Amino acid sequence: MLVPATWFAPAKWLWPFAVTNSLLIALTSFAWFKNSSETGWTTLNSYMATDPLSTPLIVLTCWLLPLTILASQHHMATEPLGRQRTYITLLTSLQLFLILTFGATELIMFYLMFEATLLPTLMIITRWGNQAERLNAGMYFLFYTLASSLPLLVALLALQSSSGTLSLLTLQYMSPLTLTTHANKLWWVSCLLAFLVKMPLYGVHLWLPKAHVEAPIAGSMILAAVLLKLGGYGLMRMMLFLEPLTKEMLYPFIVFALWGIVMAGSICLRQTDLKSLIAYSSVSHMGLVVAGILVQTPWGFTGALILMIAHGLTASALFCLANTNYERIHSRSIILARGLQMILPLMATWWFFTSLANLALPPLPNLMGELMIITSLIGWSPWTLALTGTGMLVTASYSLYMFITTQRGPLPSHLIALDPSHTREHLIMVLHLLPLVLLILSPQLISGWTN
Repeated sequence: MLVPATWFAPAKWLWPFAVTNSLLIALTSFAWFKNSSETGWTTLNSYMATDPLSTPLIVLTCWLLPLTILASQHHMATEPLGRQRTYITLLTSLQLFLILTFGATELIMFYLMFEATLLPTLMIITRWGNQAERLNAGMYFLFYTLASSLPLLVALLALQSSSGTLSLLTLQYMSPLTLTTHANKLWWVSCLLAFLVKMPLYGVHLWLPKAHVEAPIAGSMILAAVLLKLGGYGLMRMMLFLEPLTKEMLYPFIVFALWGIVMAGSICLRQTDLKSLIAYSSVSHMGLVVAGILVQTPWGFTGALILMIAHGLTASALFCLANTNYERIHSRSIILARGLQMILPLMATWWFFTSLANLALPPLPNLMGELMIITSLIGWSPWTLALTGTGMLVTASYSLYMFITTQRGPLPSHLIALDPSHTREHLIMVLHLLPLVLLILSPQLISGWTN
């Protein structure tokens, strides 16, 4: 109903209407947290179901729609009315596809919806992006994702022919596959490749900074907060029936993930572009998530899910802050925007809190997730501590570097007549950071299967 409401609302009520209705949907979605069943699957029908793994991700998707609409309001105000309506419709359709992806119990439907999220995202990036390179970024995004997910389709069809079903409800009771041949190893890689590119794993991450930097604010928020989580969710779902092969095949992927934590963090330390810095920090955090999932311990899975949710809220908040800077200074360069604490002190407070959340300050869920993943990795091999520990240090360094360069120090002389900060922007920041703080009190909502 959001789509007809968007198209038939009067012009002056368009944005309040969209925000209020999507916020109502977000508040209603909290009902999915109540899980009273024995099997873990609730709200079950013939195509969709939720379980403790997908519920937090669906609720995060619903929660972010009103925030993306709020954040886009200023820079869409100059556009013609038809384009504003199209923009909100695309965001709504993206949310619909994401809910269908996270709720699907049948793997072909999951695959179709996983691919369908490409279309609205691509339109948002290539039509409303900021610079001329946005078409290039859209091509990178499209072809990386398509090239990696075609093997997944073939792998799913092969699984269908060997097991006779692709329903997640019955696949978990299937006898373990005896995977020995080279063809089986190819099948294993093709099952995971699509998700590893979507995460993205370091090495296949080049589409992400491009897409993030060129996307408008809503595109960046949804990319960072939900679309990257599709990869992690798919990995956790597919891990269940790739069992006997994983323990031999996971080495190169874990090596790339752990190396990516340090490398992407180091790249962040020398970025001049604010959105690019936040995008590379996402690569670094997702490396930790990939490692946590591939090790396949209950703690690793729980830590990965907690870190995905916490990172979704934090990264989305950081992109909002970068956008408030961009709307005032009209540049994403860190070099040009300094000392903003002098003019916008309350914004500097939000910057401070969000940077601390990004570097995993205790007792935030970011730290809980990281510690659980690191614990499970040490159990797998003590040597991983060197890379994850370095990664945490580097993360702290670039988070503080980002805060200090943008907010502290003397104000440059070219920054004159900046707009004051709006209530709308403070509301967005409260709605990002409040759930993050409240999750400290009730972590079992996002701890997945183990609770």
